[in-house]
Amino acid sequence: MADRSLRGIRLGAQSLQSEEGVVFMERRETIYTCDECGHVTNLMFAADAEPPQTWECRSCGADARLNVDGHAVTLETADVKAARTHWDMLLERRTRAELEELLEERLTYIRGRRGAGEDPTREKIGA
Repeated sequence: MADRSLRGIRLGAQSLQSEEGVVFMERRETIYTCDECGHVTNLMFAADAEPPQTWECRSCGADARLNVDGHAVTLETADVKAARTHWDMLLERRTRAELEELLEERLTYIRGRRGAGEDPTREKIGA
């Protein structure tokens, strides 16, 4: 038991694992150039990974563009669809006149329910 003791080892400060038998993934260097300050950022990615077109510049925080063969790539602009609101979805299903008619029906129903169900002993809340 004494020969397996961990006396004298700083636990947590050093790893007991070795790199023996570990095969590292192939990597490639990717270069980004900042349009604002011209700062160059070198990053390592896995060889089979698709690098992003932009990366945040470490010195100024602006977007740095990916360099391929010494030239900055042109950014692809995807067609960004505007977010559909509830109103847009309603207008896809009904016309404005139909919506106004439905609103008037519901308001009439609510007003009628309020007036018909009043209890004189019940105290009203609010102003």
